[in-house]
Amino acid sequence: MPAPSLAPTPAALACPVPMRPGRGLRRARRQLRHSAAEVPPGEDVGWAAPRLPSRPGACPAAMQFAPLLLGVFLLCGSACGSDSSASNAITCFTRGLDLRKETEDVLCPANCPLWQFYVFGDGIYASLSSVCGAAIHRGVITNAGGAVRVQTLPGQENYPAVHANGIQSQVLSRWASSFSVTPGTNNLALEAVGRSVATARPATGKRPKKTLEKKAGNKDCKADIAFLIDGSYNIGQRRFNLQKNFVGKVAVMLGIGTEGPHVGVVQASEHPKIEFYLKNFTAAKEVLFAIKELGFRGGNSNTGKALKHAAQKFFSMENGARKGIPKIIVVFLDGWPSDDLEEAGIVAREFGVNVFIVSVAKPTTEELGMVQDIGFIDKAVCRNNGFFSYQMPSWFGTTKYVKPLVQKLCSHEQMLCSKTCYNSVNIGFLIDGSSSVGESNFRLMLEFISNVAKAFEISDIGSKIATVQFTYDQRTEFSFTDYTTKEKVLSAIRNIRYMSGGTATGDAISFTTRNVFGPVKDGANKNFLVILTDGQSYDDVRGPAVAAQKAGITVFSVGVAWAPLDDLKDMASEPRESHTFFTREFTGLEQMVPDVIRGICKDFLDSKQ
Repeated sequence: MPAPSLAPTPAALACPVPMRPGRGLRRARRQLRHSAAEVPPGEDVGWAAPRLPSRPGACPAAMQFAPLLLGVFLLCGSACGSDSSASNAITCFTRGLDLRKETEDVLCPANCPLWQFYVFGDGIYASLSSVCGAAIHRGVITNAGGAVRVQTLPGQENYPAVHANGIQSQVLSRWASSFSVTPGTNNLALEAVGRSVATARPATGKRPKKTLEKKAGNKDCKADIAFLIDGSYNIGQRRFNLQKNFVGKVAVMLGIGTEGPHVGVVQASEHPKIEFYLKNFTAAKEVLFAIKELGFRGGNSNTGKALKHAAQKFFSMENGARKGIPKIIVVFLDGWPSDDLEEAGIVAREFGVNVFIVSVAKPTTEELGMVQDIGFIDKAVCRNNGFFSYQMPSWFGTTKYVKPLVQKLCSHEQMLCSKTCYNSVNIGFLIDGSSSVGESNFRLMLEFISNVAKAFEISDIGSKIATVQFTYDQRTEFSFTDYTTKEKVLSAIRNIRYMSGGTATGDAISFTTRNVFGPVKDGANKNFLVILTDGQSYDDVRGPAVAAQKAGITVFSVGVAWAPLDDLKDMASEPRESHTFFTREFTGLEQMVPDVIRGICKDFLDSKQ
């Protein structure tokens, strides 16, 4: 009798095919705002509920363990036979609906990223939950991996949210099918496979193996651009892939290169994630490869949170941002955001970032009630003149929208937000060096002006700082043209020597207006004067302050100790309450730094309206 063949059948090595939604789900899908009416014939709009990451490469990862599993079967011999309970190796993100049997033993790999699991329910889980995530949540296995038996169950309502074993499950009101998990068998196979089962995760940031020749790129479109893509449940896996295709086409048409535009990607979801920075790729093929490898994250569309994160973290010099190059964030929105965009837009403007909003599929009449702010686009962008916003009816047939968007992104003369309070102001500090201040308190005053200066982008084409010290006399410590780097300005401030003497604030204001601001009065930067004094002046302050304001200088007065409030208000610009600051102690100056910076930025923005 011939020996039985131990070679695995093709079916044994075949990848599990995800189940397609049934008629009930298809009927539900038609009720969504992204209905079949907007889809060209033959297209599929995807699931009618939150879609979870479909990890690429799962099939090859499973196949590579087939020889090892075969070795285990050889060890078992005829005792193993054709045991139907033998476990199948799955990935961290295999869902219950991806399994094909009512009862199935599976092997979960080790070291799955717990924070990326999507689990709905407790004990009984919606079938779109991660099987391994549910098993860890239930305590059937740990994150060291293990065998799990999955039992298919009918659908139900009200899957609860429960935190257990490091995983927070989520609420789901209804789903068509469920599953439960219990300890599985086939631990021998698990031991043979070991704890190194690879999980299929996005290879974001990974470069193609082939070395690419670096091209200069489109020198007429030199910009640093972050594509903030929508990775929320609003968009779903299907439209997420269409969005990636569109972003890739835009990136190619921009003309990415070493001397042209540089791009990176941030994904907005429950928690924002910078997928890759400006410095990572400077060739179009590299960028396309990285975009293709992006995985869908899911969660709420916290676009405001992601926009603020990108504005604050993405455009640093360490991450590839270039001096004197426009900074742009292109925000892609499927529907509407689930948080506030206005505050995030303000933060972006303060960091000198131009915000573009590309919105897809406006809210329907029924959905308008769920939108926090109907005018969120106008409040998020730099100017509500239509230039910084872009509308597409759907993610299908978007090729015709690529070129118009690229033309906007390359229109640098209209990048109004790239001129901000941080890179487009002249700040003159007029500091009291009278005898009543004293050496130690004078050092605290210098520390105050240093901390204010640190907030600004000082350069020959950016913001500039000057300092004048006064008693009865005036001494220009350094002018606006003396130092064009932040390091040199801060060093010059540290080296200022205390004068000591009387207090003639009015004469000092006139001196500063004439000799310090006079040479730059016709420049592009907005002019600010911060007066810092601890006592009453021996001369008139109101007349010189009014003259300074007529010369286009916005005046902030900062008083300490015995400085009369009336004098401070007489020197300050209107509205005087928001341009006047006072503290009893010199140590209180430190707390005023953020308020003075915000005041300068507010005046700058108001002047641009």
